[in-house]
Formats: sequence, structure tokens, C-alpha cells
Amino acid sequence: MYFNNENVPEHVMEVIDHLNKNKMAGYYVNDQRLLISLLDELIKDGETVGCGDSVTLDQLGIFDYLRIRKLNFLDKFQPSLTAKDKREVHLQNFRADTFVTGVNAITKKGELFNIDGNGSRVAPMLYGPGQVIAIAGVNKITENLDEAIKRTRQIAAPIDAKRLGKSTPCTHLGRCIDCSHKERICNDFVLITGQFIKDRIKVIIVDQSLGY
Repeated sequence: MYFNNENVPEHVMEVIDHLNKNKMAGYYVNDQRLLISLLDELIKDGETVGCGDSVTLDQLGIFDYLRIRKLNFLDKFQPSLTAKDKREVHLQNFRADTFVTGVNAITKKGELFNIDGNGSRVAPMLYGPGQVIAIAGVNKITENLDEAIKRTRQIAAPIDAKRLGKSTPCTHLGRCIDCSHKERICNDFVLITGQFIKDRIKVIIVDQSLGY
């Protein structure tokens, strides 16, 4: 565990304890400077690093950070990439040394819950990269799995669908109605409760409200 001070909120400490029991490393930082310092330790120069689409990472400047590091960064956001190019990047993510991503929700039992549209974000979390670094604000912590699903479907997904320019019902209603729209982004529901390889997944909780 990596703490910048001794004043870790009790509910965050509970999450980190459970993450460790689930063989996932839990970290807590309360500012961006310490987050970057921690990433400098966890990601070595020369590594191949992939990433998932994430408003949280964008807000924290993580994509720009990866671009200036001495890394082989699989930058899926390059404007010149075609749909075929992006698919190739997504496939390369499986062989990355490190995959950096956000997370939709973290339960107090140390479970990671995500909803994905095409699986390109959740698939490398499950298998492939030697290390997965999931970064989340404290607002992503939920009491239990039911709450995690509810906040992701009813709060995060409609806002994200709107951000992505989808025309799904949730973008107009502001809530999920479990539609069957062709542009639906709630296709893959993935719960990670533990790992075979200890600390392969590292979860960094930032003392900010981030993402949706």
C-alpha cells in the first residue's frame, strides 16, 4: 500500500484492505502530484503501455503523461487512426506490459465493476497485460454490487453515451431503460472479485470526484 499521509478516510481504508485480500494492490493518494510519483514507480521506462477510454484519466492528464514518458505508448486517440488501426491497437493491448484504465465502480468489498460497449477496455483488464493500473476517484466507491450496477447504469452510462454522441434513449431521458438500441453501450457487464496473480491489478484511489 502507498499512502501520502496517515489520514486515509476510513471507508477508503476498508476498500484497500479488501482489495489486498482479493490479491489486488490498493493505493490512496490525495493529489495529482503524488499520483504521478506513484505512476513513475509502477511504470518503468521502455515498457509498452496501453490504455482504456476514460474520462477520469483525461481529467487527470494521464494520457498526456504517458505520451511524454519514455514508453511505447499504444495511443488509441491519435486522430489519424482508422477503425482498422484502432482495432489493431486494442489487440496490441493484450501484449502490453501495463494497461492503464479507469473503473466504473469499486465496492467496499474490493470488487471492480465495469460496463463496456465493445469489450476493448474490460478485456485487457481480465487477461493479457502483465500489470493493470485502474485509477478512480473516491466517488466511484459503492456500498455493494447492487449500488455499483445502479450508479453505473443510471448515472455514468447515460452521461457517457451522450459524451460519445450516441442516440440511445438514455441520452434523452437521463436514465437507463435497458434498451435494445443499435448504439447501446451497456453490453458487457464485468465484475472482478480477485486475481490469480497477486497484485497484477493495482487500484489507485484518488481523493477527488472524477469521471461519471
